[in-house]
Amino acid sequence: MKEKIHTPKYVIELARKMRLNMTNTEKILWNELKEKKLSGYRFRCQHPVHRYILDFYCHASGLAVEIDGDIHKTRQDYNEFRDEFLENCGITTLRFSNDEILHDVKDVLNRIKYALEK
Repeated sequence: MKEKIHTPKYVIELARKMRLNMTNTEKILWNELKEKKLSGYRFRCQHPVHRYILDFYCHASGLAVEIDGDIHKTRQDYNEFRDEFLENCGITTLRFSNDEILHDVKDVLNRIKYALEK
């Protein structure tokens, strides 16, 4: 049995605020994921886990979807550490760039769908 992950209250509050201030690419992808639009899977937006906030999370499949802006290019070590932590919690992370969302959201959705069905 997995140990329960504690999420600090301040992270939960920050996630609530972030839901109200999503980036344009987050809004585009959220529009495609919300209300079980993708193969009937329910996603949560700005979902807090421990000290991290996942852009999108599907609890049923344990899949996190992250949109990486330019800042992530300089934070690769941090991203790897974060992804490893989440993996140890049973969460798989898929990462997409802003450009992928803006220029080929259908391909992004197909890749998410494939990961959900694995």
